[in-house]
Amino acid sequence: MSSEGSNEPGAGHSSPFTAAPGGELRSVDEHLREVLAVVEPLTPYEQPLLDAVGLSLVDSVRAPIDLPRFTNSAMDGYAVRHLDVAEARDDRPIHLPVVGESAAGQAGPLGMPPGTSMRIMTGAALPAGADCVVPVEWTDAGAAAVRIYASPTPGQHVRLAGDDVTAGDDLLVAGTVVGPREIGLLAGVGIARVRTRPRPRVVVLSTGSELRDPGQPLGFDSVYDANSYLLAAAVRSAGAIPYRVGVVGDDPRTFSDALSDQLVRADLVVTSGGVSKGVYDVVKDVLSRLGTVRFVEVAMQPGKPQGIGRIGEDRTPIVTLPGNPVSAYVSFEVFVVPALRRMMGKQPERRPLVQATLQGSLRSVPGRRQFLRARFAIDHDGASVRTAGGTGSHLLGGLARANALIVVPEDTTAVADGQQVSVLVLDREL
Repeated sequence: MSSEGSNEPGAGHSSPFTAAPGGELRSVDEHLREVLAVVEPLTPYEQPLLDAVGLSLVDSVRAPIDLPRFTNSAMDGYAVRHLDVAEARDDRPIHLPVVGESAAGQAGPLGMPPGTSMRIMTGAALPAGADCVVPVEWTDAGAAAVRIYASPTPGQHVRLAGDDVTAGDDLLVAGTVVGPREIGLLAGVGIARVRTRPRPRVVVLSTGSELRDPGQPLGFDSVYDANSYLLAAAVRSAGAIPYRVGVVGDDPRTFSDALSDQLVRADLVVTSGGVSKGVYDVVKDVLSRLGTVRFVEVAMQPGKPQGIGRIGEDRTPIVTLPGNPVSAYVSFEVFVVPALRRMMGKQPERRPLVQATLQGSLRSVPGRRQFLRARFAIDHDGASVRTAGGTGSHLLGGLARANALIVVPEDTTAVADGQQVSVLVLDREL
């Protein structure tokens, strides 16, 4: 959506690449607050049950019916009155006539007089006059008459109406993230649709004239585009819908046109690359002219250059991430995942940090919050973590071996072997 008289995806005046007042780097927490401030929870609407998996309920849900809805059998066997079989023994079986059969889904209620039995299947309605069920294994499985060799207690093998859920009960509270168990419960009480916030539609763009799609031939100094695939997969893993855009070269008009074309389907735009201080940093070059996107330097490693703002007629939120793959991924976890969770109305918005024992030692840059790739494990001795791969922000191999990030505070420069550290565990459901 271009502004009138402009080919750019918005309008305005230049915006400098800024640090915090006084030339200091902006803190991670301050930048996260600004990211969260530009996104809002999406408008909720009713969704079919299976489309609601992974989303959070906007409203609390009450049970419209009892569960079980009617008293039924928990076993295949014979419905009886306890008084009629109380004396049944292996050496003194009780003989009862079988007056009918109750099967699941059978129309109309059934009844049986004292001194009789009725063959019954699991889930079938208990006939009037019966108060317990004799499992078929305790009988001779007779058809016209049955021999019963043991007596159930009153109410044994019977599921009472409303024993699980009573009509009017609060089934699920607002904010509950809907998973398979919640879906089963909702379906079990006959609820076909629930109100949730939708999955955000996230447009992912990578910039760089050197980039090629996987499967294409490489030139002398070209590289495969890992970032857009990495970030699109991360978007999907976070529960949102990714729209990966093909490689966008380092040309301002090409980037501007590509971005404008994508805004119609975006609740959020995420770019990688082109946000530092180089001559060909096209993202910063184009978006700085709008006056609605701010580029800052954040006190973190990796991931110092960041950008945040809104673009286009609909003021679509945009988050611009660094170009190195590890920097982009770490920035996504720290800033974009909380934004997506806010848009979906999920709590908590941030992944909680866990404590683990460091195996090995590490050093950190003063004044920066360090996010180190790591392997996290839990065994009989508790939670432990060790660094994985090198520290370079281009090292995809080390990133793939990691399942966590060790978070080292800004004022910590070294951690010794055996000390406790804070860990951001990745790929874990919140």
